[in-house]
Amino acid sequence: MQYIDLKIDDDIALIKFNRPEALNALNKLMLDEFEEALIKTLNDKDIKGVILTGEGKSFIAGADIAEFLDMNAHDAVSFAEFGQNNICGRIENAPKPVIAAINGYCMGGGNEIAMACDIRLASSDAVFSQPEAAIGILPMWGGFRRLIRLVGLGRAKELILTCRRVKADEALSIGLVNKIVEDKNNLLDEAYIILKNILANAPIAVKLGKAALNYAAEFNIHDANDLERKLSNILFASEDKREGVKAFIEKRRAEYKGE
Repeated sequence: MQYIDLKIDDDIALIKFNRPEALNALNKLMLDEFEEALIKTLNDKDIKGVILTGEGKSFIAGADIAEFLDMNAHDAVSFAEFGQNNICGRIENAPKPVIAAINGYCMGGGNEIAMACDIRLASSDAVFSQPEAAIGILPMWGGFRRLIRLVGLGRAKELILTCRRVKADEALSIGLVNKIVEDKNNLLDEAYIILKNILANAPIAVKLGKAALNYAAEFNIHDANDLERKLSNILFASEDKREGVKAFIEKRRAEYKGE
């Protein structure tokens, strides 16, 4: 692939956006390659988790705006559906954890991709923004819902309507990212550490836990409670639960099978 680097290390996939001369701005070819990489890694049963990052000074600096010039209203709907379903929806609904290691600029569609990930780590020089309104458009890949969910309605309105840039320390304080990694050289190492900590747990609990948290964030307390009861029914009948409890009692490391 020309703009996407895919590296698989044991059971973890690293997907790197590699168009540094354009600050990793997303053009059509890059998006198609990214979708291909997502399909490959998310469908591969041997890959347990995914890390996204960018080459150079940027995670993703947004879309390649030049491609918007000839895009008509019909094209825009197709583009929105592609980003919502094939990219961000695929990340959010993946049956495995996805971590964004955000180096530098994270703007527009790049921030929407990052928000679809389960955990966001940022380098200290990371900069975030939803600048779409400045060119007469708005976020279209699920950015409204995810931004509100992360930072609240008031701040989401401010960021989308003002288009202002948010530095890493503010992004952490408002809940847009989980953690700042001060030394940029350690960003990927930290992402691997967190992902390996997640993968050390029961696979069925991680898979269902991610799905349940996404569901619970969107529904009322009664529906969320009902989901928790249903998950308890499934998990307490699983081999992973039996092995996890036995390992805890026997003071040994659990050997999970994901079932």
